[in-house]
Amino acid sequence: MHRALATMIRTIYPPRCMACETHTDEAQALCPACWSKTGFISGSTCITCCAPLIGEANGEPCDTCLRYPPPWSLGKAALEYDGVGRDLVLALKKADRLDLVPAMSRWMQQAAREILPVTDIVAPVPLHPGRYFKRRFNQSAELARHLAANSNLLYSGELLSRIKRTESQHGKDRIQRFENLQAAIAPTPRNRAIIADRRILLVDDVLTTGATLSACTEACYAAGAKNVDILVLARVVNRQ
Repeated sequence: MHRALATMIRTIYPPRCMACETHTDEAQALCPACWSKTGFISGSTCITCCAPLIGEANGEPCDTCLRYPPPWSLGKAALEYDGVGRDLVLALKKADRLDLVPAMSRWMQQAAREILPVTDIVAPVPLHPGRYFKRRFNQSAELARHLAANSNLLYSGELLSRIKRTESQHGKDRIQRFENLQAAIAPTPRNRAIIADRRILLVDDVLTTGATLSACTEACYAAGAKNVDILVLARVVNRQ
C-alpha cells in the first residue's frame, strides 16, 4: 500500500534537482549538470581549515593556518563556496530552503567521517536573538541537528550564545572580522557544565576567515572543553 502510494506521488510530483528544475531519478539529489558544477572537496586539504592543497601535502596546515593558527584542532568542509555550491548555500540561508538540509547534512557527514567517531557533542554556531527573530531559523543549527541525528550523537542547539549583536561580516577584511566578534560569543550559562571535558564539534554553514568559529572555539575552551573540531557546509577558497 505504502509503496503504491509512493509510486503514485512520484508519478504526479517527480523529484527535481535541488539546484534547478531538472527532473532527477531520486529526491534530494542533483542533476548531472549541477553535480558537475558543485565543488565537492576531496583530495589533499589543510588539516585545520580544509582548504584544497596542491601536491601530496594532505594532513598538513596550509600557509594561512601556519601564519594564523586557528584555535580548533581539525576542520572539515563538504563544498567549495562557489558555483552551484554557493547557490545552494544562499538558497538555504536567504530563501528558507530547509528542504535542502537532509542532503546537505549527509554531505557534511561524509566530509567529517574521521571526526565524528571522536565527537561527544555537536553544536551550531549561534545566532543573536534579534537576528534569529528576523530570519526565523538558524541554518547552522538545522545542519547540526540533522548531522547529529544521522550520526547518533548528542546535539546541543544552545551550547553557545551570542551575547553581543555584531555587524554583518560582509565586506570586512580578516582583522575587522575578528575584531567584530570580540567578546560576542559565550557558553550559555545553563549549558556551561556539559562542555567540560567534552569533545565538541562546531557546525557552521560557511567558513571564510574563521573569525566566528574561532570565537566559538575559544568560548568552548574557556568552559573547559577537552577538544574542539569544526565542520562547515562550504568554505571560501582563494585560488590566487
